[in-house]
Amino acid sequence: MADTSDTRTPAQIEADIRRRREVLAETLDEIGVRVHPKTIVGDAKAKVVSNVDHTLGRAYVQVNRVVSDVKGQFVDEEGAPRMKRVLPVALVAVGVVGLLVLGTRRRNR
Repeated sequence: MADTSDTRTPAQIEADIRRRREVLAETLDEIGVRVHPKTIVGDAKAKVVSNVDHTLGRAYVQVNRVVSDVKGQFVDEEGAPRMKRVLPVALVAVGVVGLLVLGTRRRNR
């Protein structure tokens, strides 16, 4: 049979009970803070902001990569324009703008 006798003094038992009450009170306070609506809303806001920041960061990296790739098509390693590629694109752009101008002039008449 197991020994069920307690060798602690009443003062030791009371001190142990007091410590356990303090720990329990701290735990209940922490739970109260965690389940408080302001805490929940604040945590949700922080999570959304973090996700938005992460998404915007990834989008920025992707856009930067695309811009660098396009720039690489029209500028050489030294930074000089590649005229063989710039001129056809410029001519097409001028042609499209010219067609748009002619189209709006015809509509206005």
